[in-house]
Amino acid sequence: MSGSAELRNNGVVKNVGEARETPTGTPQEELATGERSTRNRVARSILDHGPSTVAELAGRLGLTQAAVRRHLDALVADDVVAAREQRVYGTRTRGRPAKVFALTDCGRDAFDQSYDKLAADALRWIAEREGGSEAVAAFARARIAAQASTYREAIESVTPDKRAEALARALSADGYAATARSAPVGEQLCQHHCPVAHVAEQFPQLCEAETEIFAELLGTHVQRLATIAHGDGVCTTFIPKISTDAPASTAGRNPA
Repeated sequence: MSGSAELRNNGVVKNVGEARETPTGTPQEELATGERSTRNRVARSILDHGPSTVAELAGRLGLTQAAVRRHLDALVADDVVAAREQRVYGTRTRGRPAKVFALTDCGRDAFDQSYDKLAADALRWIAEREGGSEAVAAFARARIAAQASTYREAIESVTPDKRAEALARALSADGYAATARSAPVGEQLCQHHCPVAHVAEQFPQLCEAETEIFAELLGTHVQRLATIAHGDGVCTTFIPKISTDAPASTAGRNPA
């Protein structure tokens, strides 16, 4: 991992207080930006060097121990790091073991990792050895079908005119930040984030399978207008006006 890497989502380190001026005239927002940068450095140091004491962090970063404690308190509150007793190997000295701070799973995930590359490599391996692009398409369909049960429950719990909105909420719960809005003769389903966008750039079968499952779930043909994977700002799917008496899809159900 590059030494210049930082927390992917700086929102993990929250701002505290309103954006107001300090007695010195410096905007509070400007100070908050500096606070986030320093907290990122603290978290990065723990990532690079492993569980660390306050004294070790202060020495590596050139900060006072009081400043390090303040930043650690904020990182602990945001579930980026957690405190634990330092492991002692050999004979334990007298007194309480020093407290060390380690990254949580949430904190580790906030840094850039190689999951996208791993996924792309796996799909490339499938394409080259297990049946080409159709094998990738089969994987993509199986993957989205496994997620579809939750989406189906959401859609079937509402009237037909609310299905796009219900699907958007279900997608948002899976990290897609989706919304539904009215469009001429139908609706547009907009996904403002795509957790697999980098992989879908290389394997459009992921987008195609998703579009297919949307059509099955909604019981109508849908049209993908734009995708983040292709460089668009939002994944946009057009959903024609659904008849009020159209049943939701039963795709994927076991026969009675």
